[in-house]
Amino acid sequence: MGIKDIRLLLSDVDGILTNGKIYISPSDERIQFDIQDGIGHRLAVCGGLRVGWLSGRVSKPVAERAKNLKVEFLMQGKLDKVKAAESLCAQLDLKLSEVAYMGDDIIDLALLKEVGFAATVPYGRAEVKKVVDYVTKAQAGDGAFREVVEKILKAQGKWNKTVEKFNQINLEHAETSNDIHT
Repeated sequence: MGIKDIRLLLSDVDGILTNGKIYISPSDERIQFDIQDGIGHRLAVCGGLRVGWLSGRVSKPVAERAKNLKVEFLMQGKLDKVKAAESLCAQLDLKLSEVAYMGDDIIDLALLKEVGFAATVPYGRAEVKKVVDYVTKAQAGDGAFREVVEKILKAQGKWNKTVEKFNQINLEHAETSNDIHT
C-alpha cells in the first residue's frame, strides 16, 4: 500500500499548518494559518479524503480554525499520536496503511513510521526527514498541507475532477453567501 491507497489525511498543527510560532499575550494566544492550506483542506474533502488534525497541545485558536474549516476530526492534547490515530482508524474501519500523516518533530516519529504515506516540511527535524516519504517544497504554515493534498490527489488520479467539483461548489456557494470558509 502507498499514496494511492490513502483515505485519511492527518496532520500535526504546530510546525505543519502553522509556522510553529505562538504569540502569547496576557489575554490570548495567536497563531497564523495560511489561506492556501484552508483551500487545501477543502480540496481534500472534495477529492474524497477525510481530514483530521492531531496535536500534542490544546489551543483555542486551533479549535476555532478547525471549526471554521469544518475539519472532521480534531484531536488536541494527544501526546501518543499512534494511539490516537489507531483509535480513529478503528472508528472509521481503516488501517494505518490507508492514512497519510504530516509531522515535523520527534513526537511525530512513531506515527510517521506506521502510516501509508508520511510527509514533513523543509525545516522538519533531521530524524523526521529520514523516515518520511516526502518533504514539501512549501514551508510550514505556507501551503505545505495543500502541497501534500495535491500530491495525494494527483497520485490517485482524482486531481482534475476534484478541481472541477471544488470550483462548482464555490460557484454555487458564492450565489448564496460571501463566506467560503477558507
